[in-house]
Amino acid sequence: MTVDPRGSALAAFAALLADPTRAAFCCALLDGRAWTAGELARSAGVAPSTASEHLSRLITGGLLAEARQGRHRYVRLASTAVATVIEDLAVFAQATAEDAAPTGAAAAPTADAPAGDAPAPAARSAPRNLGEATRQSAEARARTCYDHLAGRLGVTLADALLDHGLVTDHAGLAVTERGHHWLAAQAIELPPHAGRPGGRPVVRSCLDWTERRSHLGGALGAALCRTALDRAWVERIGTGRALKVTPDGCRALRELLGVEVS
Repeated sequence: MTVDPRGSALAAFAALLADPTRAAFCCALLDGRAWTAGELARSAGVAPSTASEHLSRLITGGLLAEARQGRHRYVRLASTAVATVIEDLAVFAQATAEDAAPTGAAAAPTADAPAGDAPAPAARSAPRNLGEATRQSAEARARTCYDHLAGRLGVTLADALLDHGLVTDHAGLAVTERGHHWLAAQAIELPPHAGRPGGRPVVRSCLDWTERRSHLGGALGAALCRTALDRAWVERIGTGRALKVTPDGCRALRELLGVEVS
């Protein structure tokens, strides 16, 4: 009997995420930035020695990449492909858990819904204090989903791009010819390998866990997020995923896309 080697590879991959601490690390790293081992340990509520052991497994398994700077060890998700898998699995797992919840629980996206952005650990639970409530409110307004924009801001931008004919969903999401001209006029560049075999999708739908509607990921989503940060249209709030739209950002989005944000 021949054993399909893909089964063993899948089991090994699943084992990397089967531990709650390792899964929490991967969800935290969906903010797209590099974290120190100490920061991840505190976020997951584990001892530094425990965090170091788990991080070593994730790095060896190819989910995380590390860089050392002085005494500090920084880690981040190894690639956009890894981020996509983590996002998809987290939303699928949340949907499965909510589907199994007693009648009356909040509705969940179905397993075959578009890929989604994973909530931070315990993000769906009721806030335990004012600080946590403030953070959750800020993330609902605007946040990063790995390297693209999410929350009400991300969904609003997705709607505007569709309404202006810059993106179409008639036969799957795609940037239109008008959209490519608009991007060029704004000096927003997509990577040349986007959409090619082995490359990142030009644009993909990503189910937003707070809005329960889709925002845009893929190369386009990343380019828009990078542009918004580089041009100071948005700025980070603290060390988490939350973003704040600046006055310059409000003006730019209103002039370019007719979007009113606050």
